[in-house]
Amino acid sequence: MINNKTIEKFREIETPFYYYDLDVLRSTLDVVKKESENSGYKVHYAVKANSNPRILKIISSYGFGADCVSWNEIAAAIKAGFSPSEIVFAGVGKTDKDIGAALKEDIFCFNCESLQEIEVIDQLASKQKKTARIALRINPYIEAHTHKYITTGIEESKFGINTWELEEVIKRLPSLKNIRLIGMHFHIGSQITRMSVFKSLCARINELQIWFSSRSIDLKIINVGGGFGIDYENPDKSPLFEDYFSLLNEFIDLLPGQTLHMEPGRSIIGQCGSLISRVLFIKNGSNTLFAIIDAGMTDLIRPALYQAHHKIENLTSAGNIYRYDVVGPVCESSDTFAKHIELPETRRGDIIAIRSAGAYGEAMASRYNLRDLPPSVFSDDL
Repeated sequence: MINNKTIEKFREIETPFYYYDLDVLRSTLDVVKKESENSGYKVHYAVKANSNPRILKIISSYGFGADCVSWNEIAAAIKAGFSPSEIVFAGVGKTDKDIGAALKEDIFCFNCESLQEIEVIDQLASKQKKTARIALRINPYIEAHTHKYITTGIEESKFGINTWELEEVIKRLPSLKNIRLIGMHFHIGSQITRMSVFKSLCARINELQIWFSSRSIDLKIINVGGGFGIDYENPDKSPLFEDYFSLLNEFIDLLPGQTLHMEPGRSIIGQCGSLISRVLFIKNGSNTLFAIIDAGMTDLIRPALYQAHHKIENLTSAGNIYRYDVVGPVCESSDTFAKHIELPETRRGDIIAIRSAGAYGEAMASRYNLRDLPPSVFSDDL
């Protein structure tokens, strides 16, 4: 929660910057830890959502694992206290360099997305005289009902192994002496808000369990990936992890000796972060009032890239309500955070908060236009 005392502190800080409410983060982590311990599930935080070093240290202190998609993410996770034995390495295009470095650290598992990738990992593991544990990322052909850019489990997706390829993969594995198959992995998309989507995933997993069992293949882990969404319209509302865990408990049929793994990112970090900005100018258009702020798409690209919605608040103004297009200073027409939104009369110097920006905000920032990267400010710094 952003209170009046916090707002007064914001006035003293150069904008734009990311503000992280650590109480919100820790309360979310408390819920996830409780639910995972009650269920016996293993949580791997998706580092791509937010790799801020202090954020990573806090999350690692809860005993969670990490889900990484590059060697640099793995290195950052290890530096922050995550154990290599609880790190999974995903990604459709792992480089030889990244694979080799991950093998040296003896990470828990590679989530593999093609037979060719598995063969390359086998070759590199052989050079190090190691055995690489892998899970097969399988394309479940499930529509996530989210933005097309963050949908990953449908036909003709670059992600995952197609079910019609599984027979070939299984036949090839015995000849790969430095590979050990330990599980299957899924990730059907991000910002999924329909629980029915996860129910469909559970049904598909149960079908594949039967397929593997009929071939006498013993899988120790089932990794459902991530994708659980947050409420961008209500930034003070926490994700309903209890419902998510209950659904998995009810609809996935784990076999004896199996452990369920998951990779939440946005749902852990999204609601604790806000992008704080100042109004530079108010500009009159023919039919529009523009509130031009000093944060831009370089600081938070989601609205420009995904047409994503973030709730925007004027923290320092009250009074008559007007409609504004809230836009940034970057020399692109797509540098727009919202159109025709209601705000109290907004003036130069007002402090603006773009809420629910903890995930895929700071992590995706760039220096386009040679703009500075936004710094981070934590609630216990104020």
